[in-house]
Amino acid sequence: MTAIGAFIKIPLPIVPFTLQIIAVYLAGSLLGSKRGLLSQLVYVLVGLSGLPVFTQGGGFTYILQPTFGYLIGFAAGAYTIGFIIERVEQPTRKHFIIANLIGTAVIYVFGVIYLYVALNLWLDTPTDISHVLAAGLFSTVGVDIALAIFTSLLATRIYPLLKTIHSTKRGVQNKLANTSSRSF
Repeated sequence: MTAIGAFIKIPLPIVPFTLQIIAVYLAGSLLGSKRGLLSQLVYVLVGLSGLPVFTQGGGFTYILQPTFGYLIGFAAGAYTIGFIIERVEQPTRKHFIIANLIGTAVIYVFGVIYLYVALNLWLDTPTDISHVLAAGLFSTVGVDIALAIFTSLLATRIYPLLKTIHSTKRGVQNKLANTSSRSF
């Protein structure tokens, strides 16, 4: 889903707006901290291995792109969202919104810091922090906050269904384990 979101983009100077963040919100909200983190790490590793799943292609040299910090932030953000949701027995809309907004902040911290370092160090484009904040934060954060809220509403509906499926699956596995242990 994150790879698909990379191709739905609005080009902006330096940092394009994409729908990747929706997949990050859902990964953290629905998969939990560890699996959400893993899903984003797999995405990053697939891209670094050469498959063109990032907004501008793929390959190991993508770590030199000024936007690579956002990809690191996706993994950290998914983990953070999942971590927060896992701490609540029955998460509500409010919990998902708070988790996604905190996850958004985590993504932007990684992304903006990496953007600043990349522009000033290896891309030899001396840039002050106000320009980096304008290009890497203020140009897209409003839409990402709206997407965090929208995705929270979606996760509020999907989460109980997944929990029911997971508990049903676990119950069937326990019955099978009890049945097979009795037959020996």
